[in-house]
Amino acid sequence: MKFGHEILKYREEILRDLERLVAIPSVCTEPLPGKPFGESSADALACILDIAGELGLETDNTGNYAGDAHYGTGTEYIDVLTHVDVVPAGDGWDTPPFSLTERDGFLFGRGVADNKGPAIIALYCLKALKDAGVKGNYVLRTVFGAGEEIASDDLTHYYSEHPYPVMGFTPDCSYGICHSEKGILRVDFHDPMMPSGCIRSFQAGLAVNAVPANAEAKLVCTQELHQKLLDTADQEHFTVSRKDGVTTVTARGRAAHGAEPELGLNAASLLLRLLSQIFTREETGNLIAFLADCISMEYNGTLLGIAMKDEPSGPLTLNLGLVDIREGNASASIDIRYPVTKEKDPIMDAISAKADSYQLKATIANHDAPLYIPKDHPLIGLLQEAYQSVMNEPCNVFSTGGGTYARGTNNKTVAFGPVFPFEPSTNAHNCNEHLNLENFFLHAQICLEAMYLMFTR
Repeated sequence: MKFGHEILKYREEILRDLERLVAIPSVCTEPLPGKPFGESSADALACILDIAGELGLETDNTGNYAGDAHYGTGTEYIDVLTHVDVVPAGDGWDTPPFSLTERDGFLFGRGVADNKGPAIIALYCLKALKDAGVKGNYVLRTVFGAGEEIASDDLTHYYSEHPYPVMGFTPDCSYGICHSEKGILRVDFHDPMMPSGCIRSFQAGLAVNAVPANAEAKLVCTQELHQKLLDTADQEHFTVSRKDGVTTVTARGRAAHGAEPELGLNAASLLLRLLSQIFTREETGNLIAFLADCISMEYNGTLLGIAMKDEPSGPLTLNLGLVDIREGNASASIDIRYPVTKEKDPIMDAISAKADSYQLKATIANHDAPLYIPKDHPLIGLLQEAYQSVMNEPCNVFSTGGGTYARGTNNKTVAFGPVFPFEPSTNAHNCNEHLNLENFFLHAQICLEAMYLMFTR
């Protein structure tokens, strides 16, 4: 290890300032003048920039969207990206969520893992380099976003006023090195004709990027068709009831993240498949027929004609996340994670052609281009060296279907840390969010070693 151990001398100061930052309930709220993510988010950004100033570092606040502390001179930049906003605390905590609590070798509090702990570490790494008078070839910035948890445009605003980095990382994922993130394409379908058959409503899903655990349809049909539904539906996954001539069918599946739909069981797809076995296209309407024919129980896009894969990131995945059919509306939304070496346009062309054949309109609701940095890129080698120097073991390189802050840097950064693969969950979005204190300072040493290697290369 060349320099990473130097962070340990700041241990008490790190914990003191993390306590200050955790105490701010920085959940994004409605925008206020000059505060695009509300009062508390802006307070947290001001807090960490105040700490940076107290440490003798230069700072910049970009309209309370994001800010940075920086050290060094030059015309090129290295960025370490973290964020200071958090998800709501929720219920079920054993400790006060907005008070840093140390217990049995763990730190508890909302944001300690995601992402206030890593933010404070990155800041103190910058101080360690400055205090030691380390000279580098770049401007080294620790960038603090204020709206990451709501998938905001905080980094877009920041980089509209500041140059993109030439390299860097975000400690907002896990170790090893996430060198590729699949493209994210979200598509909405709408039936302008509106169903006029037996379907009165069909509701499934809470978010497009989550596998629906439950789905429900209400139908007006004959007693004979109602009985056929009863006979066809298995009791493990369906409940069928009838009242006042209206049949209600509910489906039970298993929730999962939309980036990994194969880990769930899509209740919407279960219900669509059942209805398509009993009713005709004229009876269900175009949208249900399309979803049953062209998605069904699949999560790889074969029926839509978009199945594909590549070596760096694996296969395309598809999640049917939302279905909303009721009076005046018939719509659905899918979440696609496509391989990093592929393009969105051929995918969308194939989807549009299929939708057109069912008289549906398909539109892009959101698109995030893939992130891909080859495994032989110098940045990957530097981060592997930093990890191995602290942990005395190789650092693996992996791909994800999820998305991190690294996407916001024009394909120049990767996700790297802070959670180790041998650790259990940190409960980052649940109650009792926590960090193992010993592992926290292992991460601190890796982070400083990585920043030192990038800065002086």
